[in-house]
Parts: sequence; C-alpha cells; structure tokens
Amino acid sequence: MDTPPIGVLNIDKPQGLTSHDVVARVRRITGIRRVGHAGTLDPLATGVLLVCVGKATRVVEYLQRGKKVYDTVIRLGEETDTYDAEGRVVATAEVPELSRSDLERALDAFRGEILQVPPMYSAVKKDGQPLYKLARQGKEVARPPRRVTIYAIEILNWSRPDLTLRVTTSPGVYIRSLAHDLGQALGVGGHVRALRRIASGQFRVEDAITLEALEAAGPDWPRYLHGLRAALAMLPAVILPPDQAQRFLHGQRIPLASPPPIPSQQDLRVLDTQERFLGIGRIQNHHLLIPVKVFS
Repeated sequence: MDTPPIGVLNIDKPQGLTSHDVVARVRRITGIRRVGHAGTLDPLATGVLLVCVGKATRVVEYLQRGKKVYDTVIRLGEETDTYDAEGRVVATAEVPELSRSDLERALDAFRGEILQVPPMYSAVKKDGQPLYKLARQGKEVARPPRRVTIYAIEILNWSRPDLTLRVTTSPGVYIRSLAHDLGQALGVGGHVRALRRIASGQFRVEDAITLEALEAAGPDWPRYLHGLRAALAMLPAVILPPDQAQRFLHGQRIPLASPPPIPSQQDLRVLDTQERFLGIGRIQNHHLLIPVKVFS
C-alpha cells in the first residue's frame, strides 16, 4: 500500500472563500480527508493560508506560532459592525487632513505588546458559543482583551480616506480590530477595506499556489507539498543515529551524550542521519530527549 502524502500546502487564498471552504476544496482535489488549515483568514482576506495534508495536521499548532505579515487598506471615516467592508456601516465622520506624522503618532499606540479586544464577528468563543453567532443574533457581549504583539507597522500609502499599512504581528492579532481601534483613536472610525497576508512564518505569498494550479496538477499535486522537515524549520534540529532513531520511533526516551545547546522544554525536530523527519521531541533535564509527536 502506498504511503499517503504528508506535508503542507502554501495556498494563496482567494477573496470570497472561508478558510474552511479552502480545506474542503483541497480535500476534493487531493482525495484526502485528513486536511486542516493553520491560521484562519476572513472571506474578505487573501494570501498565505497554510493547509496541512494527512498526518501533517498534527503539527498545525507549530505552524500557527509563526509571525504574520499583512498588507491592509484601512478606510478611515467609516465604522462597520464587522470592522471590515463586508459589514454594515454604523457610523461615519469627515476625515481631516492628517499628515503622516499625525498617523505615525496614532499608530505608535499599537506598536509593541498591546491589549486587543477581538471583534464580535470572530470565531472567539463566549461560554462555548462563537462570537459571530451571537453577533448575527444582534447580541453584543463583553470580550476580555487579549495580550498580543505588533512588531512593526509601516505606512505604505496615505490617500485620504484610505490608509495602506504593512503590519507584522504575533499570532492572534485581528487586523480588523486594529483598523477599528485606530479609527477610534483618530476620532473618525475605520474599517478594513482590503487585507492580504503576505507571510506566515517562513512561508511567503510569492511562493504560494492557487487552488486552480493545485487542481490543474491532477495526480501530480503532491509536488506542491512542503515536507515537515522544511515546514518546521523554525524548530532547532537534533540528528539521531540509527539505533536511537528506532528507539525514538517506538516512543522511548533518549539520553543524549551531546545534547543541543537549547533550554529544557524546548521542542525540536528529530531527524535521522539521512535527515529524514522522525517527529518532534522535547529536551528535559538538559540531556533527555522526550518524544512528543512521532511520525513513522
């Protein structure tokens, strides 16, 4: 029996599809049921959506940890209920002649580690219920702010009332909330008019493929898969000799004579001497390799 393909697809998500729609398309194209995405994009958004195929779904949480980079157009002077262009306009205001210095000063409040309140139209859950379902019922509930990090905000263009930004963030940042909060800070309101994720971790949109290209590849679609050794390159690696590699694959703890210089509890890629990916391990007590996820 052939081994089912395993790996990560870097999909350029088109506008109008949900992330789950993309997963469903990948299932249909590949014929593989075990498919999942690593980081939701709104239907309005386009760009890098990492889709894990087969047993690669077991590493989704590692792929989600990477920094995200977005290009976004924020329409100032209009506030919507969804914080983006797909929502209903709930308030408008005249946008004054703001200089770049004015905008930079306002953006300074959002750089670095901040507390951000997620939008009502989001998948965040309140008492087990997604917020967007409550929002569709006309309900608004208190949302506790979450600590997130915005590493950089660069103004790409300012043509009143549209402000184009490049934003580098930690996981969990809502660009829609940034647009809304910036509009509030400027006293005019604001929402996301366009959003494109240009990078997620090491994956960039220049290297992404369309769903049409994946479908056109037919049975040769696995050529677009990124193997787990490369996809998890953000994790340090340890190489095991054949006897230790077999023990690791059987879930046994491995005492390392020369452990890598990394802290205890650090996850790392485990490879054999031919640099084949065996799984993810964790260092304990500075020298003991503990299997976390094993891939035969």
